[in-house]
Amino acid sequence: MGVPAFFRWLSRKYPSIIVNCVEEKPKECSGVKIPVDASKPNPNDVEFDNLYLDMNGIIHPCTHPEDKPAPKNEDEMMVAIFEYIDRLFNIVRPRRLLYMAIDGVAPRAKMNQQRSRRFRASKEGMEAAVEKQRVKEEILAKGGFLPPEEIKERFDSNCITPGTEFMDNLAKCLRYYIADRLNNDPGWKNLTVILSDASAPGEGEHKIMDYIRRQRAQPNHDPNTHHCLCGADADLIMLGLATHEPNFTIIREEFKPNKPKPCGLCNQFGHEVKDCEGLPREKKGKHDELADSLPCAEGEFIFLRLSVLREYLERELTMASLPFTFDVERSIDDWVFMCFFVGNDFLPHLPSLEIREGAIDRLVNIYKNVVHKTGGYLTESGYVNLQRVQMIMLAVGEVEDSIFKKRKDDEDSFRRRQKEKRKRMKRDQPSFSPGGILTPHALGSRNSPGSQVAHNPRQAAYEMRMQNNSSPSVSPNASFTSDGSPSPRGGSKRKAEDSDSEPEPEDNVRLWEAGWKQRYYKNKFDVDAADEKFRRKVVQSYVEGLCWVLRYYYQGCASWKWYYPFHYAPFASDFEGIADMASDFEKGTKPFKPLEQLMGVFPAASGNFLPPSWRKLMSDPDSSIIDFYPEDFAVDLNGKKYAWQGVALLPFVDERRLRAALEEVYPDLTPEETRRNSLGGDVLFVGKHHPLHDFLLELYKTGSTESVDVPPELCHGIQGKFSLDEEAILPDQIVCSPVPMLRDLTQNAAISINFKDPQFAEDYIFKAIMLPGARKPAPVLKPGDWEKSSNGRQWKPQLGFNRDRRPVHLDPAAFRALGHVMPRGSGTGVYSNAAPPPATYQGNLYRPLLRGQAQIPKLMSNMRPQDSWRGPPPLFQQQRFDRGVGAEPLLPWNRMLQTPNAAFQPNQYQMLARPGGYAPRRDDRGGRQGYPREGRKYPLPPPSGRYSWN
Repeated sequence: MGVPAFFRWLSRKYPSIIVNCVEEKPKECSGVKIPVDASKPNPNDVEFDNLYLDMNGIIHPCTHPEDKPAPKNEDEMMVAIFEYIDRLFNIVRPRRLLYMAIDGVAPRAKMNQQRSRRFRASKEGMEAAVEKQRVKEEILAKGGFLPPEEIKERFDSNCITPGTEFMDNLAKCLRYYIADRLNNDPGWKNLTVILSDASAPGEGEHKIMDYIRRQRAQPNHDPNTHHCLCGADADLIMLGLATHEPNFTIIREEFKPNKPKPCGLCNQFGHEVKDCEGLPREKKGKHDELADSLPCAEGEFIFLRLSVLREYLERELTMASLPFTFDVERSIDDWVFMCFFVGNDFLPHLPSLEIREGAIDRLVNIYKNVVHKTGGYLTESGYVNLQRVQMIMLAVGEVEDSIFKKRKDDEDSFRRRQKEKRKRMKRDQPSFSPGGILTPHALGSRNSPGSQVAHNPRQAAYEMRMQNNSSPSVSPNASFTSDGSPSPRGGSKRKAEDSDSEPEPEDNVRLWEAGWKQRYYKNKFDVDAADEKFRRKVVQSYVEGLCWVLRYYYQGCASWKWYYPFHYAPFASDFEGIADMASDFEKGTKPFKPLEQLMGVFPAASGNFLPPSWRKLMSDPDSSIIDFYPEDFAVDLNGKKYAWQGVALLPFVDERRLRAALEEVYPDLTPEETRRNSLGGDVLFVGKHHPLHDFLLELYKTGSTESVDVPPELCHGIQGKFSLDEEAILPDQIVCSPVPMLRDLTQNAAISINFKDPQFAEDYIFKAIMLPGARKPAPVLKPGDWEKSSNGRQWKPQLGFNRDRRPVHLDPAAFRALGHVMPRGSGTGVYSNAAPPPATYQGNLYRPLLRGQAQIPKLMSNMRPQDSWRGPPPLFQQQRFDRGVGAEPLLPWNRMLQTPNAAFQPNQYQMLARPGGYAPRRDDRGGRQGYPREGRKYPLPPPSGRYSWN
């Protein structure tokens, strides 16, 4: 399932699920960075219990970012990962559990997609290097200018795979990071931290779901736990719904397409490598002080409230006059299942179902029309009723032909509109466009790093006029070429009418024409459509895949060996007779070992991450498995426009042949490689203030080798098994830093131990229900919210979880401060040219408002635009209200200044304009409610601590 496409569709159809995050930023004082105190209340007006991090969504953007310079070495990458986790933690502020899960060895069904991605990345990298060298030689031959290439370690992102030295080092660094935060960060004081690194088998998000499922099945589980899961994958939304937890939220970085990227040759923005001309870099700023800045801002985070999505789905899926009892939980499970048909990480999507064409809406409508005939729901706790699914699929098959024809009509219509738009742009193109410092800029981009400053505007205007006068004039009746330039006298041969359109990929299937099914099977599978046996085999494999994926989402991995053995999907009309197909899977299967998975997903170009003798199997012509590693392979666009959307036609790995070849090279592994090739488990960490700390310390003192049950009363109801960790972090032992730029922990008080989830029988079924005692959140949607996705208005997400959040208002002191920092002479506002105020004011000008007196207008709504930053008018100029008649309520800062003739005291305004937007409550002693006046009794990090990394 395409992540951008699904998220775009979801956010447009159900806009109220999105909430913008309120983020409190660290402050800097005298060059020292002061971290955010995450122990304070969450500024988003919500308190989360558990935070789960799908770490691969953090590792990739930190190690090879697309919109900023990449880290120079591995140490900088680790620090970037630490900072990213800190930022997420300060936004979410979990109170019970932090679960960090890194992708381990994946099931065989997922390895096919991983193999395709890594082979693509290797091929595209080699092609980009060849193209870059070609363009570089052309530029230098023409006398162009290119900056010297920066020497830095080459980073192959394929190393972010279990079994590599990079992932092993990452696990060590995260252990150090957790210990450091448990010792020094007050927000981590009572937190339980679980780290599931790459040695533990399973995808990160599915390890998280497995943990939640197993804890839900325990009697001590709190059914009202508020979960927050971080990740950008679209399947996290499905996984969150599949838990049936009433309070589940996803946090992700806001997706912003078309972010600017620098050219790989000249490091300038605005063009790609293929369009580079080798022009000198323009000076950025008066003294080139903006040379290293990028035209991009730090990514913002958003919340996806699955509880609100459940409200939307309950309204949409509710059906009247059903022959069975309506159950919203079962209906949501069916909705999750139907989303699999538009594609996922394990199966290709059906040819007739595309998200951008409204495929999910079409499936839901068919489902609501057919469900009266099915007699029940499609799924139950992760198991599929194939007889009912067959009725849905055959109903889709009846309209497949019309879907293909409409798709063709829409594509032709789009091409016509694009062609007319290009012609219109050429026709309306101005004959002259000013350049240099007078080049037109988009609104708001004048101060961007790429803009120039006019130091001598008069001279620049003169040169522009002279350039305009020297250019040849064009007759109004002159003819133009297709690119908008004047054609030579006598005219030229007219180009083809559609010469300005981009070449379209050849489509031999032509689904919009009669005979599409025969052409599809012939071109994609190289078999005749009349071969009923083969078509039945494809459908059987796809049905098995649907059952495997749903089981994977609701019960865990049904088989580590199963995979879909074709590159393409069948048609919906082929799903006839699937009710009798078996959907059982082999039991007792085991995952690959890490180095075995590397051999299954890596191309030969990434063989440097493998032992030498193993690497030889990927490149030696005499290797028995050399056919698994083609140097080049075809990419079928399959009706798409770009290569990354196509299907990589790679050979599938034969597990038996691979294992047989590896048996000969297993003896060559070193002890370190053997350790990295073993499967591990999860590790639990707590600090000295945690109730579990002393219990774990006693376990290490006794030295017991047997597993011990987790006491749930000491760990927020978490259950499982503890076993001693040979590489444990123990109190009063130095924790050495694996990153040279970070200090060792010489006064450690944290402790770690091996943790294992509760175990169940292999045939145990986790019930997909809302647990007894669970309280549904208060409804959020109002009647007007149902129409906001279709009324054409631009939808703006709310800020934080409080829908009635009041915007922060500026008090008089803030207005005065703005007046002092604004440029002098900008206007004649009240405070624009005033001297800085003294510490206190005793005069009448700044006296507090009395009741019945008008307060300063909110957000200066009555001011003219040119006066908006000049502060409010003096109080004696404001309109007065009669006491008790039309008097507006006083703002918080007015209520605090009701004492007559009170002097202005800065500490009275403390915490009023914090990101949460609300004033803190006070106790009888004048301090923050719930916090002692003398402050917390644990030490803050030293100045040379967590943020002194430069």
